[in-house]
Amino acid sequence: MRSLYISFISEFYKSRKTLAFWAAVIVPLIICGLIAFGYYTSSEKILKYNYAGMMLWFRYSSAALGVMGMLILPFYVMFMAFSVNNIEHKNDTWKTLFSQPLNKFSIYAAKYLYATMLLLICILLFALLTYSTGYLLQALVPKYTFNDYNPAIILTKFYSKLFLASLGILSLQFILSLVWSDFLKPMGIGFVGTIMGIITANVGWKYAYLIPYSAPTLALRMTAASKGARPEDLPIFTQEVWVSLTYGLVLFIAGYFILAKKNIK
Repeated sequence: MRSLYISFISEFYKSRKTLAFWAAVIVPLIICGLIAFGYYTSSEKILKYNYAGMMLWFRYSSAALGVMGMLILPFYVMFMAFSVNNIEHKNDTWKTLFSQPLNKFSIYAAKYLYATMLLLICILLFALLTYSTGYLLQALVPKYTFNDYNPAIILTKFYSKLFLASLGILSLQFILSLVWSDFLKPMGIGFVGTIMGIITANVGWKYAYLIPYSAPTLALRMTAASKGARPEDLPIFTQEVWVSLTYGLVLFIAGYFILAKKNIK
């Protein structure tokens, strides 16, 4: 446990000034800020629709969830997974890293946990900013109806699903960035996978849930079982989430064996 803690802290100090670290904070700020600004400047147009509180929150949060879940999140996961391992590739420090008196599994697990932490920070900020900017808009534009509905439960469930649905992508991209030190191969595979995942999810292919890159898109949909229920009854552990968690666990284990057998020069 001590080896894992030391390795995790080391990852933080090595990457705290990198773009991958700051993107976890900056991306949610930019996306949510732009959406909030759009709702503020277009308030007169939006007010004409007379949205009830629940519908207004649905429209507002969907803007962030749609952009983030289908495009921003998969690409951020790809870039972040590459950046965490690229520190060692770029500086040629794999040998130095494994020459330390630390358990090799702890070093590997710390890198993966650090990448997971960055993903969690990014998603938590998206959730908090979506929630807080909605009430900020209510204060700035009193005619809005954000106060008529509390979206805390439904936002928590949607963003929790997004986090869990992204773990399969994270594990796969993490392995690709271990195998290849260059930027193009893991990012190219991730780009093709993301496009394929979005298309298969949107056309309703029945096996789309088996593609890890389609999980975030599928996670944002209301399931058939929940269509007649309240939005708060949205299930978190749906089919695509379970598949993502399975991919995440299997690929995490596989990644360790790949790294253990890797020829470190």
